[in-house]
Parts: sequence; C-alpha cells; structure tokens
Amino acid sequence: MLLRWVRRAALALAVLLVLAIAFLVVQARRHPPLDDYQALTLPPAPAGAAVTVRFAGVATLLFDDGETAWMTDGFFSRPGMRQTFFGRIGPDAAAIDSALKRLGITRLAAVVPVHSHYDHAMDSPTVALRTGAVLIGSNSTMQIGFGAGLPPAQLREVQPGDTVRLGKFSVSFIASRHSPTPWSDGVSVENIMAPVVPPTRAPAWREGQVWSIVVEHASGGRWLIEGSAGFIPGALAGRRVDTVFLGVGTLGRKDDAYRSAYWHETVQLTGAKRVVPIHWDDFWLPLDQPLQAMPLLFDDFGTTMADLSQRAKQDGVELRLPPLFTPFAP
Repeated sequence: MLLRWVRRAALALAVLLVLAIAFLVVQARRHPPLDDYQALTLPPAPAGAAVTVRFAGVATLLFDDGETAWMTDGFFSRPGMRQTFFGRIGPDAAAIDSALKRLGITRLAAVVPVHSHYDHAMDSPTVALRTGAVLIGSNSTMQIGFGAGLPPAQLREVQPGDTVRLGKFSVSFIASRHSPTPWSDGVSVENIMAPVVPPTRAPAWREGQVWSIVVEHASGGRWLIEGSAGFIPGALAGRRVDTVFLGVGTLGRKDDAYRSAYWHETVQLTGAKRVVPIHWDDFWLPLDQPLQAMPLLFDDFGTTMADLSQRAKQDGVELRLPPLFTPFAP
C-alpha cells in the first residue's frame, strides 16, 4: 500500500515538473504585442535639428550634433538565450560591423556603457577599436577594455560626479543602482577585478558602477539616460532635464510602490517633459529582426506601458517610443 502511494506521489511530482518546465519554456518564447504602441513612435528628426539620437536596442543611444558623435553601450552582438545561459559569449564582429554601417558610423568620440553587464559593455571595446572612440566608464568597464586589448589612449576611467566634455556635449556621471533582479540585488556593487577576455561566461561581465548619465548640449538640450530601472533616492535632485531615456527592464515585474518611487526619482525630480522608454526589447534576438519586447518569463511590457501611460498623463509628460536606427530629435 505504501509503495503504491509512493509511486503515485512520484508520478504526480514528475507530471508537475514537466508542466512547470513546459510553462517556463512557453513563457520564455512569448512576447507581449507591440501593435498598441506604434502611434507612440517618434517621427524622424526634422532637417536642421541641433542634436539627433538613434536608438539601437537595449540602452544603445547614438548622440550626434553634426560635429561630434558618441554613443552609450554599443551592444550589437545580442547572443541567443541558450548560448548566454549555457555557453560562452563574446563580441560578434559581423553583427557589430553591420550595426555600425546601418547607423552610418565611421568615427565616434566616445563609447559610454551605462554599467558593465554583458548586454551593455561586452561590445563596447570592439566598437571603440572600430571607430577610434575612447571607452569611458568605471574601473569595471576599464577591465573589459583591458581584456579586449584596447590601448591606454582609448581608455578613460571616471568616478561619480565627474563630467566629460565631448565637443559641445557635456556628459555627467551620477552614481545609481541596478534594477533588483534574480541576478542583482539592486543595492550592492559587484565589480570586475581582472581583465575580461572573451569568449567567456556571461556572469564574467559584472555590473560594476551603475550610472545615471546627464547629457547637456551647447544648444540648450538636456537629457537623462537611466540605463537600468534602479535608483538612489535623491541622487538626481536639482538636475533639470527635458527628456528621460528611461530604462524599464523588469519594471513590469515590480510592485506599484517601486514603480512610483522610480518615476518620482527619475522624472518628477528632474522636471522632465518627455519620457522615452529604453531597455525593453528582447536582447537575445538579433537586430536584423524587428524588435520584440522581453519575453513574459522575464518582464511584462504591457504592465510597464500601462503604468507609464497613467503616470505621464497625470504629470503632463509626453510618453514616446524610439524608432530603431532612425534619427529623431530628443
């Protein structure tokens, strides 16, 4: 009798395990639809715009005033989910060259990772080598540059509070935090202590210092780049910007209190009148395919957009989405 009960219990557990695995596999492939948000996509920049921005997925933004061009992250390789979790990853030269060509880039003043996780900084040294750019970031980002063989002249370490001039751009680095996730608690800083030599496992790219980046231009424009949905309370007090490029990855899985605090710290404190969500796309899919939102296993873009839409309406803030690769006025 006991043996029969044990067998039934084992069978039931096996069935539950199979169902759980099947659920996870399905959710890892399900993407929230984007059709409802097409009307929010920003139009191409008008002729004569003082500054244009191009979005290339995740938190990669190319700023250009016709004299100086620089970008955040420069992440174009986008290795697949299976390879990222179970294999070794590294920069894909062909994917990087294709994206740079599509963006019309031959020279850059700087590449600036918003932090040092692979989906931000893995390709940054290769982009710097291809374009002559200086790699600017924390000591963890410098370790990624060392591992890629970037020469010292193309490496510039910055500290919280530093400001770097790039032509008519002024780029200020403010300490921030990563969004709390199963891989990051959103509080502690995990630094890279030795050069990262790819290909290697994805966790080798530890987050390092997370930045809120405030960009100003001589024409009068001011913008905030918040690459991850984390924050340090009060860190942006007194910083006034026109637009926030708002990292929203995992925001759809946060509770209302967290989303409210994040909106307050990044939008209300800065007085921004436009919010452009970034870091919402599935970065395990290549850039030669249309962007899709992160799979439902990891995030819920529909919940994020519903929340942002409500807050934007209440505060009189314009909520827009960036077009892929097309220059727009920020």
